[in-house]
Formats: sequence, C-alpha cells, structure tokens
Amino acid sequence: MTIDFHSNALMQAAQGTPLAEFLPELLAKAEQVWQQGHGDLPRWQAAIDSLPQLPAERILLNQPAVAALDGNRGAPLTAELQVQIIQALQQLHPWRKGPFHLHGIDIDSEWRSDLKWGRVARHLPDLSGELILDVGCGNGYYGWRMLGAGARLVLGIDPTLLFIKQFDAVRHFLGETHPLFLLPLGIEQLPAGMGLFDRVFSMGIFYHRRSPFDHLLELRDLLRPGGQLVLETLLISGGVGEVLVPDGRYAKMRNVWFIPSSQTLLAWLGRAGFRQARLLEQTPTTAQEQRRTDWMRFESLADFLDPADPSRTIEGHPAPMRGLFLAEK
Repeated sequence: MTIDFHSNALMQAAQGTPLAEFLPELLAKAEQVWQQGHGDLPRWQAAIDSLPQLPAERILLNQPAVAALDGNRGAPLTAELQVQIIQALQQLHPWRKGPFHLHGIDIDSEWRSDLKWGRVARHLPDLSGELILDVGCGNGYYGWRMLGAGARLVLGIDPTLLFIKQFDAVRHFLGETHPLFLLPLGIEQLPAGMGLFDRVFSMGIFYHRRSPFDHLLELRDLLRPGGQLVLETLLISGGVGEVLVPDGRYAKMRNVWFIPSSQTLLAWLGRAGFRQARLLEQTPTTAQEQRRTDWMRFESLADFLDPADPSRTIEGHPAPMRGLFLAEK
C-alpha cells in the first residue's frame, strides 16, 4: 500500500520555507515506515473509506472540541448515517487525544487535550505565521489548535500508525486545505541539523526518552536561531539534581525513564544550550483531564493511582504532575 501523506499539498504549503529542501528525504522515510505496515492497517483504512462525504461549511479550531459543522447542508444527520460514522470511527479506537466534534458526533477522547492546550495558549496566544514542529503529535489535535492560533504550517511526527489514521479520519471531515501534515516518524529519523522551525513542541514525550539530554539536543537542533521550545512533561517535587528514575513501572507505564524536578529540568535545559528557560505552570493531573470514555475503553488515570492514597501511583510513586516550560535556542 502506497500512502502519499498528502505529499503534494505538503510540498505546496512548504514552498518558500526552509522545510522544502528536506521534504523529499522526509517523505521517503515516511513511505519506508508505512511499507513495514501494521496488521490492523487494512481495517483502519476500510473504516476511513466507509466515511460519507460531508463537506464542512464551518470549521472551528479555537474551541475545546475541534469541529466540522453543517456538512449536510444544514440538515441533521439521519440516525442511520450517525451510526455509520460512529462505527467507522470506533474502528480507530482508542482515541487518546481530543475532543473532536464532527457533524454532531462527539469524540470524547481519554485526554481532555483542550485543558493542556488552554495552559499553553495562556502564554502563547498568537502563533501567527510560524513554521511549527509537533514531536509526538498523536492524532494531530494540538496541530489543529496551532492552526487556530495562526500558524503558517504545522508538521507533526508520531511513529504510531493508528494515530496517523485517526488524523486522516478527522481530516476527511475538516477538509484537505489546512496546512497541517502528519508523518509516521520519530524524532531520531529527522535529518540532522535541520535548524529551521520557529517553534518546536514536545508535549508528553520527554519522560519516555531513555536519554533526556539527547532529546533536548535533538529538539534544540531542529529550531532556527532564536526559535522557541515548548516542553511539557511529568515532574516531581524537589530541588536541583532531584530526579525519579522508576524501578519498573510508573503509573503502570513501562517506558518511563526520567522524571525530574522543575529545577533539575531547568538546569538540564541550560546544559543543553537553551537560554531563558522558564517554568510557566505546574499542574497535577486529575480525572477531569484523563479518564476512561466510550472512545477509550482501556485503563486510565483512576486505575493508575493508589485507591487508598490518590497522591501516589499504584507503585507508590508521586502521582502525575505536569510542568510546562519555554526555552529559546
């Protein structure tokens, strides 16, 4: 199966930007990843192919649920059509990031990603004209919100093929003209020394990286001089030098390697060559923000905490607390 990743639209959107020269290499790598395939890919693609054509008359990117509205010439969808769409979208379960509102159908994702975006937008209300990279972008929810804040072009990368197909399903309803593009790549697959993005986002990724300094250096090298990193990650309380390295799992996750204190992470950012690093907000994760829903039926936050002491994870570690940082190259 050959996937074009909306290649022509991406190349056209990138014209006149420094990203253009890197696109042939990026698209070739993305195609190579896709050719490795996934056992569920035919089912996911069949679900997307079954979605009806409902051109949206209104697209809303500046509200909690990214929305496509009035695609049926103002008439409500029939119950039969609603069931058809819901069944197709449920083939792409689990929906981790959102919410989305597609012609009257609400995708209530595990994460209320709008709450995190609200914390970002308080400090970055205007992204006008920016060339942005979203590392570990998931299904593209934040990318849509970045476009709503004025970004010129948003490139998202995420190696999870299911998330790429979720993005394709949402894009099916929101339309093909938006300058948001996702590629099934990890940060380590990007060309070295790109140094071109106005802003790079790494949200919910840092603690999954085995080498935190390598990740910070990779992020720095993707930015243009003076470009800005937006980093959101798990934190612990404590001073400079304090860091949790879980022995085994953290909140039932196997792939959590380093959870620093805010002061430790600020020091790491400085060591990695960033300037003016600052902590903007520090927020505990609650069941309002992360929970099980009909669109994500696996375990969620309530299952990861000690039922007798919700200030601790099931393993006895401090419960999740997340920090939002800005730093410049």
